[in-house]
Amino acid sequence: MSQPKITAYLKTYCGWSEGVRAIFRKYDLPFEEKDIIKNPAFRWEMEQKSGQPLSPCVLVNDVMLADISGEEVERYMIENNLLTPSDAAPDAPIDSACTDAQHAAMAAGQVGKISFVN
Repeated sequence: MSQPKITAYLKTYCGWSEGVRAIFRKYDLPFEEKDIIKNPAFRWEMEQKSGQPLSPCVLVNDVMLADISGEEVERYMIENNLLTPSDAAPDAPIDSACTDAQHAAMAAGQVGKISFVN
């Protein structure tokens, strides 16, 4: 099975984005991350390629997966024979937004103290 070419349009701190990253870590998949918060040009690029403004968006080879969770990325890649299923647990939730506590920590500037593992 060859390695897919993956570009992920993610937010710096976001439960959904962290869920996508968790899948990539679970399978040790290399990917190019384009942080749409730190670089607004990446948000524009994501919107042009996906046709919509919601993130995360993941480009796998030439297929755009728009507004997707980590769970959905994993399912797509398994169904399309890009991954062999693994029973290993991801290191972060793969199907949820940030908690209220995570949002409060971000608002307070306590970014380094945010835990995405619930």
